[in-house]
Amino acid sequence: MITLPPSVPIQSDSDGMLRVGGTRVTLQSVIYNFRQGDTPEQIVDSFPVLKLADVYATIAYYLTHHDEIEQYIQEQETRAAAIQDENEARFPSTGLRDELIARLEARRGKRAS
Repeated sequence: MITLPPSVPIQSDSDGMLRVGGTRVTLQSVIYNFRQGDTPEQIVDSFPVLKLADVYATIAYYLTHHDEIEQYIQEQETRAAAIQDENEARFPSTGLRDELIARLEARRGKRAS
């Protein structure tokens, strides 16, 4: 588990997801944008609920705790992939398109009658 000093505007929610500046914006979202070359100002443009100072502080924390944050992001990506696999197993989409088209055609057929 990551321990954060109080000056860092990152909070952990009930699911262990790290969010920035008391918003629902995840740490991963800010870091992904930063990795893509966005400036803090551009990140705030993408996420207007964020404060510029919080984005700068988050990036500074990321740069000084790079390995720890990268490990956290990797764990979150692994967790997300497992959840996606579980959902796809529980709710297979095979044949879904054909089934939806058949339902639409059946509705259209009833209206034409």
